Amino acid sequence: MSSGMSGAGIGSGNAVSRALAGSPLIAVTLYVAVTGGLLLMAGLSIADVIAHRQALAQTSDLLDQLRGRKGGAKNAAAAMAEHPGTPFLEGPTVTVAGANLLQRVAAAVGNVGGSVQSSQVDVSGAQVKDGFVGLVVSCELDQPALQKVLYDLEAGMPFLFVDQLDVQVPQATALNEAATGRVRVILGVSGQWQAGK
Repeated sequence: MSSGMSGAGIGSGNAVSRALAGSPLIAVTLYVAVTGGLLLMAGLSIADVIAHRQALAQTSDLLDQLRGRKGGAKNAAAAMAEHPGTPFLEGPTVTVAGANLLQRVAAAVGNVGGSVQSSQVDVSGAQVKDGFVGLVVSCELDQPALQKVLYDLEAGMPFLFVDQLDVQVPQATALNEAATGRVRVILGVSGQWQAGK
């Protein structure tokens, strides 16, 4: 029986080779189909490798940006060109540095049409011991201008930090008239001062 089965296996192999030899169209079609399938698989594999490399490159760029390595000097140069000045409050004494801080904040409020109502510079608190000068300013300005003031203070030079922000929106009058759109803002701002700078 085993010789009969092996003969059947050889006979079926011979039948396929006879069919391919007898009809070249079937052989060419089968060859083209197998070759096309292999090329398609190779193309998909290459495209997958390229997509993975692009994803890896994007992830590496993002990681470098988060670490501040790639383009750090270029970004710092662009920031210095956009916002000239030194990163620290200037002045030979802490009192002069506090006055410069007040002048900087008052200029930011004045640039958007606001007005400073009152101010208090902290030149003797715990922050001064850590190298920071603090300021609390009460001002009045248009509500849409508040965002511009905050951006100007935090993005400009010297580096300033908004530590406190209290916004008081005026209530409508008894006659249900619309409010003027001006808000009263209490800002707590601090900046670092280095003696002798």
